Amino acid sequence: MSKYRIGLYPGTFDPITNGHIDIVKRGLRLVDKLIIGVATNPSKNPMFSLEERVEMVERELKPLAEEVGVDFEVQQFDELLMHFAEKVNATVIIRGLRAVADFEYEFQMTGMNYQINPNIETLFLMADPRYQTIASKLVKEVALYGGEIAPFVPATIAEAVRAKIADAK
Repeated sequence: MSKYRIGLYPGTFDPITNGHIDIVKRGLRLVDKLIIGVATNPSKNPMFSLEERVEMVERELKPLAEEVGVDFEVQQFDELLMHFAEKVNATVIIRGLRAVADFEYEFQMTGMNYQINPNIETLFLMADPRYQTIASKLVKEVALYGGEIAPFVPATIAEAVRAKIADAK
């Protein structure tokens, strides 16, 4: 009998990018249920509130999960990742890697997470080459200076970013 696999893809998603969406598409094929954990992470000075990020992530990703036929949830969290993973019964944490700098950080995190709970595996998916340079932080910076962000995020997200910047002025 196979074990029901619950995957957890955590992140700040401020905003969600095409790179995040690519990792989710690929991760959906590997688990029976995928939980997207939207972290509070106030140290990153998010552009969008936690509630806005949860709503954007759910709107963009739910159709993908329905298309694949995988159970899907978006949940916010404000605690240690491994404690959240235990709470949602995750068997695997899915992480995307863009470059060597990501690997070094993720390598440390995985080692620490393993010390906390060795029963939850971490699975790394390499970013599609088209998305290796995309980071939420850079998307916001490009938008702040009037650059075009349409190649990096879904159209509804680009619109939300532009609106947020206009409201701040």
